[in-house]
Amino acid sequence: MGIEDYGGGQTPRADVLVVTTNDVPGHQVTAVIGEVFGLTVRSRHLGSQIGAGLKSMIGGELKGLTKTLVETRNQAMERLVDQARARGANAVLMMRFDVSEAADVGTEVCAYGTAAVISPT
Repeated sequence: MGIEDYGGGQTPRADVLVVTTNDVPGHQVTAVIGEVFGLTVRSRHLGSQIGAGLKSMIGGELKGLTKTLVETRNQAMERLVDQARARGANAVLMMRFDVSEAADVGTEVCAYGTAAVISPT
């Protein structure tokens, strides 16, 4: 796996800008639409759980689980952007991730933020 398999983020020409900041330099917030989120829950398959258990005994990165978590975060982010777009936003401000265990069967990942309309100043 290359480095591109371990990351996320947006393409340079995304129609909904997602930032972790309160504002966007060179832009003004013209409307605040409200909270939006994207949620997904993923379970690990038996093979990865066994492999992770063995790897945890000797140490090192659990690459299969890392890749699964990256894919899960990216899916949550896509759902966040889809919801913002559907509500008329062209930006999501203060985006964050929340990750937790879901009933001991999987990992819940929620991407959330504030949908807004921004325009260049």
